[in-house]
Amino acid sequence: MNVEKIISELSFKAVRSSGAGGQNVNKVSSKIVLNFDLNASQALSDEEKLLLKENLLTRLTSENILILNCDEDRSQLKNKEIVIKRFLEIIKKGLYVPKVRKATKVPKSVIKKRIKDKKNVSDLKQSRKKPNLD
Repeated sequence: MNVEKIISELSFKAVRSSGAGGQNVNKVSSKIVLNFDLNASQALSDEEKLLLKENLLTRLTSENILILNCDEDRSQLKNKEIVIKRFLEIIKKGLYVPKVRKATKVPKSVIKKRIKDKKNVSDLKQSRKKPNLD
């Protein structure tokens, strides 16, 4: 995954932000909307695209476009940096492949110990019973 190439494929749009900020909100377009077209990406291989489609299924639109918003700061530049950082984290998590779990066998000594402990508990409970006087 080439980070610089992926960042060059991103498209940004600045829109008016909502929330606190007073007159600044009405005048300045500080909110950033990031769009990333997964199908048109040249920076990702076909295997990486398939992996991202599976892992980011709920975040992608029907055209496989990832859309992220950021209006945390009053500065358009800071919002752009925040949304790029968030985007790269999402992509890294989407490309993560967990290790395959290898099944291990229970050692014979552990099995013997468990059976021995069960037998001891059984004997203890048997010794608590009243004797059978027939």
